[in-house]
Amino acid sequence: MQRTVVTINSNGRQSASFIRVASALGCQVRAQMRDMNGIVAEELSQLPNVTVYVGPLEDQKFLDDLFKSAQYAFINTTHWGDEVAVGRSLADAAKKAGIQHYIYSSMPDHSVFGKNWRALPLWAPKFTVEQYIRQIGLPATFVYCGIYHNNFTGLDFPLFRMEHQHNGSFVWQAPFHPDQKLPWLDSEHDIGPAVYQLFKEGPRKWNGKRIPLAFSVLTPKEVCKAFSRGLGRPVVYKRGPIVINVPTPVGYREHLSALEETLAEKAAPYFGPDLEKDCPGVALELWEGNRSMEEYAREVFPVEEAANGLTWMEEGEILQHFNGVVGLTEQLNQARL
Repeated sequence: MQRTVVTINSNGRQSASFIRVASALGCQVRAQMRDMNGIVAEELSQLPNVTVYVGPLEDQKFLDDLFKSAQYAFINTTHWGDEVAVGRSLADAAKKAGIQHYIYSSMPDHSVFGKNWRALPLWAPKFTVEQYIRQIGLPATFVYCGIYHNNFTGLDFPLFRMEHQHNGSFVWQAPFHPDQKLPWLDSEHDIGPAVYQLFKEGPRKWNGKRIPLAFSVLTPKEVCKAFSRGLGRPVVYKRGPIVINVPTPVGYREHLSALEETLAEKAAPYFGPDLEKDCPGVALELWEGNRSMEEYAREVFPVEEAANGLTWMEEGEILQHFNGVVGLTEQLNQARL
């Protein structure tokens, strides 16, 4: 793939994952960022074959320069500003530049399925942009990303907090049914190779297709079992409401409220019912070297926790008499339920 590919919001998890792969494989990358703040921006700017374009996505001339003479684009818009307006402008600029394959990171609008499901505010705009891309005839593929392994944290953030207990164990509280199947992927490790493979196989195979990017489908109980094996200590799932203890933007609060109602209370499929059958099979066909939840818990989670200033991993062998992590965790899960 000796071509040029455009990315935006390039220091975000999705774009950064792709840029690392594309750069290593010799693809020329134009990486848009709003600024050069942060260690990820610094890292990406120093990679071979990467040219950083600093500028706002609301500037049409900047977009024209960004896409000019490029062949591919991997676009992940965000709710920073007017996402629909920005998404349409990006698609128009790509169309004008003659982009040959446009991969857009979309998400479902659950309200369109006629099941009285509430739309998730941070997802539905992406679906609106997807429809516009289809309308203007761009050769495009739409990837729908599952829940990031990397969302888990020991910090007091809502929904994916792994709360460290005094006895060395962890508790994950979330509103999902303990046996509800949910799609997962490691954003840092696996988005890049999968998207790169879509570009290699091209629009002849993937034009107009929706791709559920999730490499495993696990229940909350199964997630905790995998974490327990990876960390070597009990990890327990507790079904309960989303707890917000830190300052949280209003838009994200509304999103969490809709998520709790649509995905947890009404058990709507994460990607919607039309993609459920393709998960995780399609993603595994694109990339077989994915990082499992257990591998993430063992290899990455403690490192990210240390980077966030947490020290539980330094406690020593507090569980040296812990015999059979999986069996004990199952007992604890049953007791909690």
